[in-house]
Amino acid sequence: MNPYPGPYHGYPPYVRPPQHPQANTAMVLGIVALVGTFMCPLLVVLGPFAWVLGKRAMDEIDDSAGALDGRGNAQAGYICGIIATVLLSLGVAAFLTIIIAATVAAPG
Repeated sequence: MNPYPGPYHGYPPYVRPPQHPQANTAMVLGIVALVGTFMCPLLVVLGPFAWVLGKRAMDEIDDSAGALDGRGNAQAGYICGIIATVLLSLGVAAFLTIIIAATVAAPG
């Protein structure tokens, strides 16, 4: 007789659910929009896309009842997209203010 018991066959290993396909896309777009604002101001236009993609992915992950993962990445894209969109709107407002001020102050 074997004095040692065999291997324990208890619970199966935990398998993570697959990530939402747009979670990483939202995160990358949000980070590029936020960091790209300081390198190339034209990249800030990606902010609204990251915001919408991140929100949609978070809603779909929440509705999946645990069948999809990646909420953290989607939320990061959502938040970065909001910040980049605010920076975009401030930049547009500043640009329009400068144009209006130049037009009003122009002689003629």
